[in-house]
Amino acid sequence: MGLDKLKKWNDAYQNADIALAIPAQVLKENEFLLPTKGLALDLACGRGGNALFLARLNSANFQVDAVDISPVVLEQLKNYANLHDLPIDCYVRDVESEGLLKKEYDVIVISYFLCRDLFPEIVAALKPNGLLFYQTWAQDKVDDTGPKNPQFRLEPTELLDLTKPLVPLYYQENGMMGDVAKGLRNEAMLIACKK
Repeated sequence: MGLDKLKKWNDAYQNADIALAIPAQVLKENEFLLPTKGLALDLACGRGGNALFLARLNSANFQVDAVDISPVVLEQLKNYANLHDLPIDCYVRDVESEGLLKKEYDVIVISYFLCRDLFPEIVAALKPNGLLFYQTWAQDKVDDTGPKNPQFRLEPTELLDLTKPLVPLYYQENGMMGDVAKGLRNEAMLIACKK
């Protein structure tokens, strides 16, 4: 595990307020596509907004794995989940060097994390009919929000290419078209199913 990377994220999450964590827009707005139960993964979970959202759903019965490089944020998430009796298991893991957990998931949610080399593992980790919810930064941007390094931003339609052979159910990337003061800008969102 890269010590610089670990320190960066531990420092970033030192004073994280788990209660303020929010889910990705792509997950929250498309909750109706979720199965009624299963095993879910919040990959590179940070404060755990996606994990908390899935664990709290009244319409579903999910067991959720929350995976992140930062033991600092995962300890906070674990304590919060235990206090509120939420079915979340936390795993410290540098997925960029160690890969994913050796499990299969009904739902995988990834927001604001991009490691292109992981996509074959992500696709393989989905069960048949499993869903991937993905939202992250795009290179077509209208302001300086998000990472400066283009390596951490998707090229136009790249997310569709990276998630083959999954079947896209929903895709949005508005780029620079039309009134850039409206709509989803700076980001791409995808929901895809493993058939």
